[in-house]
Order: sequence, then C-alpha cells, then structure tokens
Amino acid sequence: MVQEYIMKKGLFNLINSLIGKAIFKYNLIQDGDRILVAVSGGKDSMTLLWFLKERLKWIPVNYELFAVHIDPGFEKEDGNIEKIESFFREIGVDYKLIKTDIGADSIELSKKTGQSTCFFCSRKRRRLIFEVADEMGFNKIAYGHHRDDVIETFLINLFYGASISTMLPVQEFFDGRFKIIRPFYLVDESLISRFFKSMNWPEIKDSCPLSSNSKRKEVREIIKRLYTSNKKVKANIFHALHNVRSDYLPQEA
Repeated sequence: MVQEYIMKKGLFNLINSLIGKAIFKYNLIQDGDRILVAVSGGKDSMTLLWFLKERLKWIPVNYELFAVHIDPGFEKEDGNIEKIESFFREIGVDYKLIKTDIGADSIELSKKTGQSTCFFCSRKRRRLIFEVADEMGFNKIAYGHHRDDVIETFLINLFYGASISTMLPVQEFFDGRFKIIRPFYLVDESLISRFFKSMNWPEIKDSCPLSSNSKRKEVREIIKRLYTSNKKVKANIFHALHNVRSDYLPQEA
C-alpha cells in the first residue's frame, strides 16, 4: 500500500508539474476563465478534468469548470453514459450530456465512400462543443490531447495530408471568441495511462466500430516500432516541431 501510494504521488507530481509548465509557458489559463472541458470518456479527457478540478484547491488562479460529453450514438454503448455521468458527479463538476446520431451518420458515410470518416465525426462533435460554449458563455475549451497526440497528428498530416502541421497548445477560433487549450501538451500518454489505472476509475470502452482502422492507429504502430529500437524517437519528433529550420525547407515559387 505504501509503495502504491508513493507511485501514485510521484505520477501526480510529475503530471501536475508538466501541466503547470504548459499553462505558464503557453499562457493557457487566466484568472476568471470559464473553461468547458470536452470529455469523450477516454482516459485522457477524464484525467484532465480531474487534474483541472484538483488544481483549484491550491493554485492562486480561479477559473470555472464545466464538462460536456457528446454521445455519438453508436448502437452498443455498454453503459458508457452512466459511467461518465457517475464520474462527473463523483468529482463534483457541473456537466451536460448531449445525445446525437453522429456515429450512425459517420458509419453510413464510411460505407458509401469506403473511407475513414473520423474527420467527419470529429468535426461534427467539435461544432457541437462550440455551440455549447457559445450558448453558456465559456471562453475556453479544454481538450485532453497529450504529447503523443501532437506527434501522431504531425505524422498523419505529413503522410496523408501533405502538410507540415499539428495540434497547438492554444488556438484561437472565431476572431478570438474561443480558445482551445491543451494542458496535457507536454505530458506523455504513458504517464496519463498509468495514473488513470492507479485511480481505479471506470473503463469507458470505445464503441466506434471504425476505430480499429483509423489513420491514427496506423501511425501509432509505426511510432511504436521505431520507439522499441530508439527511445528518443518521440522526443526527437516533438522537439523538431519546435526547432523548424525554414532556411532548409523549400519555399513556394
């Protein structure tokens, strides 16, 4: 029990310090912010919500938190909605659950086109998040994207989108009306996964039948194979994104 406590405390301190570093470095959160946290039900967004709530107990900055979960409407949810709602109540945050048919529409589109419709699904869910934020007067939207997501998105855009781009720690939308923030920007996925398991929170299974064939999964497998032979691969890719040598990149004519 003592060893387990020390391990959990160490993970907490490490993740919390990386969150604080990201918030300070990228100016993610200010006093008086009203933050809507998009909670998919995955370990990343649930852990982020918990950390943002916990930090209010000791930091000098005060902000309001509100959680939103969008039910994509897949046929088999395995009690996911009930688990997520129970989690929100347990940690004491106000929340809103939105039921949709986005999942069914996405699957239907995938059958017609024979292609992945992850972007279609994601765009529709993000639009709903913006609508809730606008309706309720929130100025920031927090996502649980972590360092691995940033790296994977870069490679997805490179391999499949023919562009050099990725997620940013903070992004403005609609002329600054909203800001998307990513407090986990510097946090490795493995740390989040270990902390999530140590808290014994309910497992929310991914009910999307298309998730096993996503581009993100393909890229994740590539990175995993490279990482087994070189433990610096992920860190090198991440640091390369912040060390762009434009003089050695071709310019459009």
